[in-house]
Amino acid sequence: MPSRQRLTEKIARTAKPTVRQYQLFDSVVAGFALVIYKSGTKAFNVSYRVNDRQRRYTIGQWPAWSVVAARERAKTIRREIELDCDPLGNREAERVVPRVSDLIERYIDEHLPKLAARNQTDQISMLSKLVLPQWKNLLVREISPADVNKLLSNVAAGRHRPAKKLKRRSKPKSTPIRANRLGEILRKMFNLSVQWKMRPDNPAHGFYKRLENARERFLSLDEINRLSDALENSKDKRGADVIRLCLLTGSRLGEVRFARFEQFNLELLTWFKPATNTKQKRIHRLPISPEVADLVRRRQSVVSENCPWLFPGDVSGQPVHEMRRYWQGILKQAEICDVRIHDLRHTFASLLVSGGASLEVIGRLLGHTQMSTTQRYAHLMESPLRESVNAVAGYVTAKPRRHTQQIIPPPPTSPVFSALTLPASSPVPFSAPAKEAEYGDGWYSYQAPLRLERPQ
Repeated sequence: MPSRQRLTEKIARTAKPTVRQYQLFDSVVAGFALVIYKSGTKAFNVSYRVNDRQRRYTIGQWPAWSVVAARERAKTIRREIELDCDPLGNREAERVVPRVSDLIERYIDEHLPKLAARNQTDQISMLSKLVLPQWKNLLVREISPADVNKLLSNVAAGRHRPAKKLKRRSKPKSTPIRANRLGEILRKMFNLSVQWKMRPDNPAHGFYKRLENARERFLSLDEINRLSDALENSKDKRGADVIRLCLLTGSRLGEVRFARFEQFNLELLTWFKPATNTKQKRIHRLPISPEVADLVRRRQSVVSENCPWLFPGDVSGQPVHEMRRYWQGILKQAEICDVRIHDLRHTFASLLVSGGASLEVIGRLLGHTQMSTTQRYAHLMESPLRESVNAVAGYVTAKPRRHTQQIIPPPPTSPVFSALTLPASSPVPFSAPAKEAEYGDGWYSYQAPLRLERPQ
């Protein structure tokens, strides 16, 4: 059999396998050959050398690829080789190009451990439920800003949720805030993909952020009194003290749940919150009131000495975990609706504002690291300004205490303006020099009209 010949369909069909695989090279395209394996499978490939390295690019199997189609593909590959390209190397590089699933896996493994446990859980949930079903098999470099906006729009539109009682699908509820949070996650993830050399740019940069209205729910004084009565009559003293501590210190529920006796200095009246328990991951020293100190002493008398937790849970060695059901019962008993436990923190801040505390003091008590976070309570400080404006308005619009009537001046001596000689058809002038009258506590100038008599 000749070493090189023009490959045809007949040659490919009649080639028989042997104990070893062999190749039938084509005489038209250099390096193009038909490989016959020991199993009887036949395939087309192109052999070439690049950087002193022998390479073999497989085109496909016969008869899925005909001889003519395989030869045309071999010509294209030879043109790429002449342009100093490595077709096989490019194919191998395509196989290792990271997909979105690979990016998410690396993001979870390398970035999320730096965040709080609850934040990690939320981000993993959103990535696995909202991103992976849509982008799992897409390449990282294929994601465009249009894909990001489309995904966030679908998330903001919401989804159908089954009703618990009627067992039917309810109307979709819009979730714009969740879309914003997912957009922030995608922006961070694709920023890291740029650092990791997965793509040159960030498609989530500048994504459309939906309008968010911050929740402003504060308990009124009447609601605070009803809540206090409900806590006083509650049989669960542990749950009642948790709610009291949240309201008396403005602390987050997680900080109260993980509070330990060793963190309280009852002599100096301070609460030392470690960085592991705070949202901002910083140490927070909070002054406490004598009422809070009494609460801690009361907890010391009912908690065993071997337990470090201020509010031990039902599981041995763990702090209290579930408070939602207890809170709903307290709200029902106090006849209060639409209030979360976190709203007690807002109520604490509103009471500080009403007491005259500055935003800087409020931020330090709440443990805010940025002043912009505390600015949400700035509108509550408008009452002093409003009282000042009302006082000014009271001075300006006050009713006159006395009004000094101006004496009508005598008619002028000139015969032209004499009341006896003034024609009835002539116009009556109503201008005169500026006079002064006393209104309230000030003097104001005005134009007093002349009262002229017409001849009868």
